[in-house]
Amino acid sequence: MNKTQRPFDPRRHSQQTQERLILGGFLLLVVVGGGLILVIYGPVAAVSGLGCIGVGLGLFGLIWGFLRLLERLSDNE
Repeated sequence: MNKTQRPFDPRRHSQQTQERLILGGFLLLVVVGGGLILVIYGPVAAVSGLGCIGVGLGLFGLIWGFLRLLERLSDNE
């Protein structure tokens, strides 16, 4: 049972934590937010709310992708 341990990498730990927090926040937004809209306003409003969340996520993705592209271009110089 000699299991070799990898040394602690704070950057990797920070990246994993950040990814998990973003995923958890998104799931919380969709499940709790969508569920509350469904219970309070009904299924039509819930579909509309999920659509708005999707559009917001798409805009976030575009901004994130643009910033990643700028980061990669600046690293090459």
